[in-house]
This record gives sequence, C-alpha cells and structure tokens, in this order.
Amino acid sequence: MTLVVMVTLLAACGNSKKEEKVNPLTEENWRMIGDRTVYGLACDGCNDSTLVLLPSDGSDPIRYSVIEATKQGRILGKPKIGDRVGVVPNEADSLKGDVVVDIDQLKGIWCYIVMPKLRDHVNATERQQERLVEAMSDSLRELYYIPREYGFSMTRNWVAQSVGYVRETTLESESPVVYPQLGYFTEWHLWNGYLVVTSGTPTLNEDKTTTVTDLVDDTCRIDYLQGDSLVLSSGGVTRSYYRKNSMDEVNQKAREIADKLRLQALEDTKQ
Repeated sequence: MTLVVMVTLLAACGNSKKEEKVNPLTEENWRMIGDRTVYGLACDGCNDSTLVLLPSDGSDPIRYSVIEATKQGRILGKPKIGDRVGVVPNEADSLKGDVVVDIDQLKGIWCYIVMPKLRDHVNATERQQERLVEAMSDSLRELYYIPREYGFSMTRNWVAQSVGYVRETTLESESPVVYPQLGYFTEWHLWNGYLVVTSGTPTLNEDKTTTVTDLVDDTCRIDYLQGDSLVLSSGGVTRSYYRKNSMDEVNQKAREIADKLRLQALEDTKQ
C-alpha cells in the first residue's frame, strides 16, 4: 500500500528522483504534538509567489500563496520539484504559507568552529579570555589553543547524530584548556517552522551499546537556509553553520586533537 501511494505521489509531481525510495508518510508518523506543518513533495509550478505541494497523506495538491513569506525571508531553502518540504499555513488563510522549509536541503552535516577556554578561567568574558591567550607563549598557544569542528548530522527518518563528539577521559581533564560541551544528539523534527533537535546524556554499556537518558528538546528558529549555509537561533544566541560532506572526517580530526591533549596531559603529570 505504501509503495502504491509513493509511486502515485512521484508521478503527480513529475519527480525525477524515483531511485530515492522515500516513504511519504514518514513526516506524519513522527509529527510532534501541536505541529500544524503540512508535509509533502514540491510540485511543478513553484516560484517566488506560489508553492505547489502534494501532501504526504495522499490528498490532492495544494497551491499556497507564499508572496509574504518570500518578502519576509521565510522560504528556507529553494524547493525543487520532488523535494520534501514542510509548509506552515497561515491560521486565518489556509492557502497562504507563512513558512516553507525544504526538508531535503535542511538534511545533512552542519558544523561550526569552537575554540577552547582556559580551564581555570571558564567563566571569564570573551575579552578576558583573549587577553589570557595573548599572554601565552607562542608554543603554548600552538599546543593547546586548537580549533575544533562541532556540529550535527540530520538524516532521513528524523535521525540526528553529533559531529565532533569526543568522550572526555580523566586524563584529558588534566589539560589546562577545556572545550565547550557538545550535546549528544539523537533525533530532529520540525515544529511549525522551527527546528527541534533532541539531545541527552550518553552511557556506554558493557556490550558497547549506548543508552541515552535525560532527553532534552532544543527548539531553534531557522533564520537562514541556502546552499551550504544555515543560521539558527536559540536562547538568544545565533550561530552560523556550514555544510560538510563527511562526518567521519570531522570525527577523526576531533579524536586526533583529543589524543594530542591527552598525551600532553600525561607528560605534564610526569613533571
């Protein structure tokens, strides 16, 4: 039954991505409570003023007016025929789209650069941190003040993973610098045009599996999404992300930096 519905949806949109076997009902199965977003496939006829959507519930195509959303910069991504998108309809006019999110373009690996802080001065202001770093010798700065990439990956079926995550060991905690805490991400969703990313506390079990507890949802406003750039705001903080092609590459680099700090911490404890 699902296969029949999927083929019908692709044919109706003139979609060229038939090799990507996407379950069109996935969004409905994972809908968050209170989410009014209409999910589906972008169809022929989309432009700056109109978005034609074939809903994932198999109903008839809907032609949304998105003139105001375009003016307000609330078309997040650039929907192409066959892309999975989410439309938040206006409460007063159901044929007017307030926010459009291209889900296929939102998916991927998104990263940003973080720098460490001196462990004994983690509560210092940014300017105070800069002065402390400037006072360090060039050799110490090169040894400890290493940029790292943090981020998250969002894949099909609303699965999220941390990128650049490294478990801190007791030995690493001896290092004079500490990196910001990176959340252990597990899943992601859309909620009325917002991005909701879930993270928790991981525990490594004896059988090498991981149990994640204390799950928390971080609701972010999507300020910008085009090409390889993403901007999110949450809790009064705005952060810019860039797209990466390989999660393994970022994770490998993070482990190399952590290993370097562990070895240096071991040397320091011997002195």
